Amino acid sequence: MAPEFDCSDPSELLTGVRSARAAIGRGELVVIPTDTVYGIAADAFSPAAVQRLLDAKGRGRESPPPVLIPSIAALDALAESVPPEVRTLVDAFWPGGLTVILPARSSLDWDLGDAHGTVALRMPASKVALSLLGETGPLAVSSANLTGRPAARTSAEAVADLGESVAVYLNDGEVGAENVGAPDPGSTIIDATGLLVDGGRLRIVRHGVISDDAIRDLVGADKCE
Repeated sequence: MAPEFDCSDPSELLTGVRSARAAIGRGELVVIPTDTVYGIAADAFSPAAVQRLLDAKGRGRESPPPVLIPSIAALDALAESVPPEVRTLVDAFWPGGLTVILPARSSLDWDLGDAHGTVALRMPASKVALSLLGETGPLAVSSANLTGRPAARTSAEAVADLGESVAVYLNDGEVGAENVGAPDPGSTIIDATGLLVDGGRLRIVRHGVISDDAIRDLVGADKCE
């Protein structure tokens, strides 16, 4: 059985983050809490590790995982262009449940799947996740469940689905309780690539914990499909 660390205990949190960092460095998978659901994480810059993540979930390359980042500053390091409307949104909702699809920097050496030159970025509002991201840098992270199964809100639910395909589990109790009743318990996903062309609009790809109205209120209804 893969080790599981109780992150409510400061000593276990420290040991768990170190163990998770080492596992990521070996190209292995770890399960981490976020503010929405538990996620299965891999080194975003290791194509083999990302493929291992997709295989563990039973997912194909047509569904590339989002990338979690430790800070808003990392947005400019990973995205080729960031429209002002996106900066407004991340200032309001990061860290938190908003994932933004933007053109990926062409200089980056990674393979997240069939992303067609884009990357989906989010800064999670989880101290445990941010602690690990501060050690590892960007991580490819998808919900910690088999494809077609409900997203895991506890470490135990993630273990039941993913078992030994994961090297380390970081347990921070139940997450996302405040998101019950949302259209999707995960983050809201927006495709902001349209804002980079004249007259273009952003598109809400997945309706999640950040409401459509909250997005429209900030960027204007005329900027949203």
